[in-house]
Amino acid sequence: MLVPLTRQKLEQLIPLIATGLQYKYYWGKFANFLQRLLISVVAIVVILLIRSVFGLEFGLIMFFLGVFGAMFWLWYPVFQASLRNSKCRRYKYGGFFRGRILDWWISDKLMGKQETVNSKGELVIVENREKRINIEVGDDTGFSIELEAPLRPIHKAITRGQIAEMIVLSNRPDLSSIEEFSDVYIPSQNIWISDYPFLRRDFFNEVSSRLREDSQDRPRRRRRRREERE
Repeated sequence: MLVPLTRQKLEQLIPLIATGLQYKYYWGKFANFLQRLLISVVAIVVILLIRSVFGLEFGLIMFFLGVFGAMFWLWYPVFQASLRNSKCRRYKYGGFFRGRILDWWISDKLMGKQETVNSKGELVIVENREKRINIEVGDDTGFSIELEAPLRPIHKAITRGQIAEMIVLSNRPDLSSIEEFSDVYIPSQNIWISDYPFLRRDFFNEVSSRLREDSQDRPRRRRRRREERE
């Protein structure tokens, strides 16, 4: 099932400003925080050097530059998430897709390599690999999408045939060509599968519930019409 969404609803689902989950995603690990913090310190030092060496007094401009640089470690994850959201919001049209999990499998993904020295003084290359879950979601029309995401313990509850929902994006009004898609939601298990949490999940659950109620009401309406005819 593919239901077109209005532009207003699409912009509610994919926010312009980062959500809490998106901010957490780009916050990263402790090493990422230290890297941003170092940039903040360097920015403050550079501003102070420029002011002391050249004797420049910029007033409010200098103040805002100082705050901007000092808080880099805090606002940069918001900027990264908002930039990624804006790329999705560039697509003109979107739709709510409900299908089923056709297949799933586990894979290893090389995330990076690190050179180190062992106890014998020999150079050793250590590969950093991550377990990933791959799922294929499709419907009776033959349309299918494959998604890859980090493997989580909760994913043990995923089985073939479960209903899966997502938002699809396109530049065509009839959504005949899908350019991008969001994280996948499995309502029966309340499981989200994603690498990056694109959606406002509270809004998505509202849309999902309304469409589910509409789909259940349709057979009832048909039965009533048949009874009225008889």
